[in-house]
Amino acid sequence: MNWLIWALLSAVFAAATAILAKIGVAGVDSNLATAVRTTVVVVFTWILALATNKTSAVFGLSRKTLLFLALSGIATGLSWLCYFRALQLGEASKVAPIDKLSVVLVIVFAALFLGEAFTTKTVVGALLIAAGAVVLAWR
Repeated sequence: MNWLIWALLSAVFAAATAILAKIGVAGVDSNLATAVRTTVVVVFTWILALATNKTSAVFGLSRKTLLFLALSGIATGLSWLCYFRALQLGEASKVAPIDKLSVVLVIVFAALFLGEAFTTKTVVGALLIAAGAVVLAWR
């Protein structure tokens, strides 16, 4: 499968996550809910890694790779903590679009830090995503 199929599947599962998480955080501390979710993710992904015999490769990872994966993990954890708290306080149909402003930030960060193209198309797309998020979250 190519990247587009995986990206679409990611979107489907992210949408399911928002709905399931909104139901799951009802009456529970959002940090505890995030911890439970994270534990499930850790167990699930290690089962996948073990089932596909990929775990031995961990010993060959460079320090740079480990550092950036660890930093990515911290950023993910912080994102999830904030997301679950936002879901607990707000409507999923408003929280999720604001969360997806991350797409706009990825476009900007990818141009600044990774040297990816910052074209008229990416600027227009980012502005449309931002405008859509604002419209959907507007009271």
